[in-house]
Amino acid sequence: MSKILVAYFSASGETARLAKTLAGVIGGDLFEIRPQTTYTAADLDWNNAKSRSSVEMNDPKSRPAMAETPRLAGYDTVFVGFPIWWYQAPRIIQTFLESADFSGKTVIPFATSGGSGMGKTVELLRSSCAPDTRWNEGKRLSSHASAQEVSAWTKSLSL
Repeated sequence: MSKILVAYFSASGETARLAKTLAGVIGGDLFEIRPQTTYTAADLDWNNAKSRSSVEMNDPKSRPAMAETPRLAGYDTVFVGFPIWWYQAPRIIQTFLESADFSGKTVIPFATSGGSGMGKTVELLRSSCAPDTRWNEGKRLSSHASAQEVSAWTKSLSL
């Protein structure tokens, strides 16, 4: 049986809710991807081109610092959760993926969003990991997805 980690970034608590449901369904460990400097409401104002999140998302090379580095030894599968920002994962997800060795591991992204889908998220994130990282296309789910909905999705993954 493989050991599973559910790593997630949640600026508003929505993705955290889904990550906790997912970890409960699959029996995985939780790891919160926390920025070194917490995002304020002003930082998250996507209508302001000078807000922190806007500046980060407009710079593909931006890598916000994390408060803690993950320890992935012993995990075979890593679910990576995040809200969709500008039709992709927030830049801190790239920081997370580049901070550890994912060689030989399976990465399964999951996202929350007010309406947009995953877009080209997986395509953009693949380059942040070792070439032998296995990727699943992942899924966008409601932050309020029930344990039954999450279970149906994870069963389709053949974990």
